[in-house]
Amino acid sequence: MESNTCFPLRRLGAVGVAKLRFRQSHRRWLLLAVVAVCIASSLGASTDQQKRQSQTAAQASAPAGRPPGAEYVGTDTCKTCHEDLFTKGFQATPHSNLLKLAGKHGCEDCHGPGSAHVEGGGDITKVISFKHLAASQSSQRCLECHEYGEEHGNFSRSMHLRNDVGCTSCHSVHEAKFKPSLLRASQPNLCYRCHQEVRADFSKPFRHRINEGLLECTDCHNVHGGFLTRQLRATAAQDTVCFRCHTDKAGPFVFEHVPVKTEGCTSCHTPHGSVNPRLLKRAQVNVLCLECHTLTVDSAAPGIPSFHNQAQKYQACTMCHVSIHGSNFSEVFFK
Repeated sequence: MESNTCFPLRRLGAVGVAKLRFRQSHRRWLLLAVVAVCIASSLGASTDQQKRQSQTAAQASAPAGRPPGAEYVGTDTCKTCHEDLFTKGFQATPHSNLLKLAGKHGCEDCHGPGSAHVEGGGDITKVISFKHLAASQSSQRCLECHEYGEEHGNFSRSMHLRNDVGCTSCHSVHEAKFKPSLLRASQPNLCYRCHQEVRADFSKPFRHRINEGLLECTDCHNVHGGFLTRQLRATAAQDTVCFRCHTDKAGPFVFEHVPVKTEGCTSCHTPHGSVNPRLLKRAQVNVLCLECHTLTVDSAAPGIPSFHNQAQKYQACTMCHVSIHGSNFSEVFFK
């Protein structure tokens, strides 16, 4: 008996079958063409969107340009409307030197030629106004003079600028509120405006004396960017910044405690503040030591010997291992 699928085809005949197969093939090719057009349109739209995003990013990162057709009018013209800026303390800032140097244009060195701004009756759109610029644009304007040297050279790649914190977020350009860096507030209060979690650490019983004024945030961190994590500074030997004060822990030692060189001081200490003495991460010394010195598969550190039974007399590891940061005489840091 013939199948039901073959029987209708036999009734169509050879010509009918050919036409039917042609129509089916035509429909498949038409469907493939529609899918190809949709994919091409999607890719084209994606490419256009990427171009627009790239153009937007380029415009955001590009420095503000000179207003078209504007000419320099001189600082005396600026004073006719902005006399208050000159009387509030601008003369006491390093920027006031731009008014005295030959070949400089004073205010217009930063804000651009001001003729269009003056002719427009003070139209803010016809002059470079830092208040209306993105952080990347205003900072780029500042970096035209302040880009050189170790302190500011990496600001374009700093975490502050990446988080939309520019030069004028921290510095007061026209007023010398806090010399010599023209800061808007004194340290550490200026840093606390964003870093509230760190403020709590400096209120703990054991802490670095930031609030007392013995240290500043910038003693350890380069706020303008750097190559180390958390924008930390380094010693002249490119060691961790802690060794600038704690020189006795720097070494080099004959027998080194591995975490000091591989993980750094923060493997055991919290740098800002702690509820534990010596800014330790754990209240009991032996608990801190056992985080590494336990016989586990994934730990290369030697386990504690069998006679260290963790009774109370063995819990203060550093009573015997006194040179825990490194030693020149004992491989187990006894002295």
